[in-house]
Amino acid sequence: MAISNSAADNAQPPESSRQVEGLFRNHAPVKREGFRKTLRIMWNVIFHKPRNTRPTAAVPVETLTQAALIAAPNHSVYRLGHSTVLLKLRDKFWITDPVFAERASPVQWAGPKRFHQPPISLEELPPIEAVILSHDHYDHLDYQAVLRLADKTNYFLAPLGVGDTLIKWGVDANKVRQLDWWQSTEVEGIQFIATPSQHFSGRGLFDGNTTLWASWVMIEGDTRIFFSGDSGYFDGFKRIGEQYGPFDLTLMETGAYNVDWPHVHMQPEQTLQAHIDLKGRWLLPIHNGTFDLSMHAWYEPFDRILALAWERNVSITTPQMGAAFNVKYPSRGAAWWYDVEQQVYQNQQSLG
Repeated sequence: MAISNSAADNAQPPESSRQVEGLFRNHAPVKREGFRKTLRIMWNVIFHKPRNTRPTAAVPVETLTQAALIAAPNHSVYRLGHSTVLLKLRDKFWITDPVFAERASPVQWAGPKRFHQPPISLEELPPIEAVILSHDHYDHLDYQAVLRLADKTNYFLAPLGVGDTLIKWGVDANKVRQLDWWQSTEVEGIQFIATPSQHFSGRGLFDGNTTLWASWVMIEGDTRIFFSGDSGYFDGFKRIGEQYGPFDLTLMETGAYNVDWPHVHMQPEQTLQAHIDLKGRWLLPIHNGTFDLSMHAWYEPFDRILALAWERNVSITTPQMGAAFNVKYPSRGAAWWYDVEQQVYQNQQSLG
């Protein structure tokens, strides 16, 4: 698998993941919600969902073509939706958590539906050097996308157990590299390190935490990029920053948060602090703008993280879906969600 332990240069080697009786655990114990609280959360989600958790006007998307991507400069980064990010490094393409399904759900007739179509189709994507996976939840691991990417992708980098899932689905085992926390692998001169996150896993009722969850460090020459996957706030961000920072770009979860699940997703204030812990230079908020997965307004994550970043003098970029961001020549992007809400307001005014 060409996997090595990346902690060799650290006097205090970090802990690997903790697996007890076949189940993975976070380093810090995460409180499990009781049955009554779980029922209350489900009741609120079903019967008390605010209307503004989904946009009622079109979300702008910049269409991408294979030819344009091939002609793009290295270090280009494109948000395709939710936590799906396409990166061009060393004239090759790398993609995180590719979800192209219409719904983030085990079935396509129910569950959270996309706000927008992907900026490029799976068929139009150029050949992919590696798919980088954070965990196995439906809004991060898309069965059909994996199957359709299998022939055009050279490698799948995954946390422990997630790679086994890919192999069961039919992905060539020789393409799969599974890593524990703090292990690394190299692909085409780029180092990938699976680093801890604070989350959980499972795709059904009986497979909870049987696979690992992870964040990822990517090191390409003098460029360092961090991909958070999903995580609650924990001291691991500081440890990752001390060992591998500073990062030129952090792709940070900012969305689907709620006071009822504080340990597995971050409030925007925590996202910003995690970026600072990581010694990040530019912050690109992800895990928002595509699926309705919580009770907050769909645009709230953008508003909150943007205001916090300005207040703390943190460089932040919010490109619309499909728009290019270049790590070497960074720019702030546009507050495109304001235009969507303005369109909603104008439509309401025209209706009287």
